[in-house]
Amino acid sequence: MLEGKAVICETDMLQTMQEDALDLAAKAIGFFDAADSTDIARFIKKEFDRMHGPGWQCIVGRDFGSFVTHCFGCFICFQIESLSILLFRGSAGYPEPEENQFEALESLETLETMEA
Repeated sequence: MLEGKAVICETDMLQTMQEDALDLAAKAIGFFDAADSTDIARFIKKEFDRMHGPGWQCIVGRDFGSFVTHCFGCFICFQIESLSILLFRGSAGYPEPEENQFEALESLETLETMEA
C-alpha cells in the first residue's frame, strides 16, 4: 500500500473520512494503472458514495486546477507521488449547515480582509 506517501494539500474533513479517502485512493491505484485516472476517480467516487452517502465527486490527474463549491466538512485534496486527487461532496441539493458551523470561517475571512 501507499501509507506515508500521501500528502494532504487541503481538507476540512474529519480524520476518519480523510483516512477513508487515502485508503480508497491506495486501493484504486493498486487496482488500476496510474495512467487510468478516470477509473481511479470512478472507483473512489462510487466507494465514497456507498460509505458516506451520495453526491461525491472525484477528480484525478497530474495537472489541473479547480474551484468547487462543497458541503462543509466534505472536501479533501491530496497527492500520491505525482497524482493529485480532489474529492468533495457538491452542495447543490443538500441542506445548508447550521449557522454556527460558519462562524470560524467568517472570522477568518474578516481577519484576512483586515490584513489586506
